[in-house]
Amino acid sequence: MECPNALRTTLLALFLILDLAAVCHGRLRYGFYNGKCGQQNVEAIVQSIVKNSFTTDPTIVAGLLRLQFHDCFVNGCDASILLDGPYSEKTASPNLSVFGYDLIDQIKVVLESVCPGVVSCADIIIAATRDASILAGVPPFQVQLGRRDGMVSLASLVNLPSPNIPVPTAIQFFQSKGLNPFDMVLLLGAHTVGICHCSTINDRLYNYMGTNKPDPSMNSSYMTIVQNNYCPKGQSNNNYVYLDDPSSAKSIDNSFYKQILNNKGILPIDQALALDGSTRWMVNLLANSTDFPSLFTQALVKLGRVEVLTAVPVVY
Repeated sequence: MECPNALRTTLLALFLILDLAAVCHGRLRYGFYNGKCGQQNVEAIVQSIVKNSFTTDPTIVAGLLRLQFHDCFVNGCDASILLDGPYSEKTASPNLSVFGYDLIDQIKVVLESVCPGVVSCADIIIAATRDASILAGVPPFQVQLGRRDGMVSLASLVNLPSPNIPVPTAIQFFQSKGLNPFDMVLLLGAHTVGICHCSTINDRLYNYMGTNKPDPSMNSSYMTIVQNNYCPKGQSNNNYVYLDDPSSAKSIDNSFYKQILNNKGILPIDQALALDGSTRWMVNLLANSTDFPSLFTQALVKLGRVEVLTAVPVVY
């Protein structure tokens, strides 16, 4: 169903705000690797490998989206999350459940075999996440490449917003990365293909704020479904639950916003988006239009430009 003209006008204005920011950033540019790898098409190679992975495991979309977010929010989009070590970012608690590393490694191996030392891991993350998102239903879009990989990766630097973060604090956090509140609401829409482990929400399901009762803000019928079918009391915390309607869990669409408007948000921050006055109107807009996938791509592009490294470092 098409949204009313006034709603479309508002969304178009917000889209333009996002689009105006999608200009060349530093030395990033479209087609950065054209001609840098002989006759090989770097982005086509990435696309092919991602497509093969998606065919066997559609959850790779959620994995790559989370991988990009966790990388870009710590030291910028520099692939530092990929570095190994006893105190690297990988070892930080929020990153223990991140996945998609193997796919990035697979792509890197193939690219190194055809043009060694040319393509950065930071660019691979961005391009692979773009390709996975397109496979999950967003319209085709381009990303600017030319990032340099970072060499510093410390767990102590990992400071990511928790699932329980209040909306005002979350807004401040995203703004510190150059992302506005509408960017935040769009990027959290990635939860439309996400899952979480029951350990993350057990208190909300059974002991909200120490009351030994469920969180009253969640739809009671939906709460019962989650408790009975996904996270039974006393069962393994490794069980997981979809953050969106399971029937829509493989597609990047606006179902997530409809869910949280109906008080069916799984993570506290997700539900808070629909309850907080500063973001509820955005949730309403996105839930009642078909424009979310295209708007999401613009926010994802902005995320991919957070604190990037581009210039080749000088070696003395």
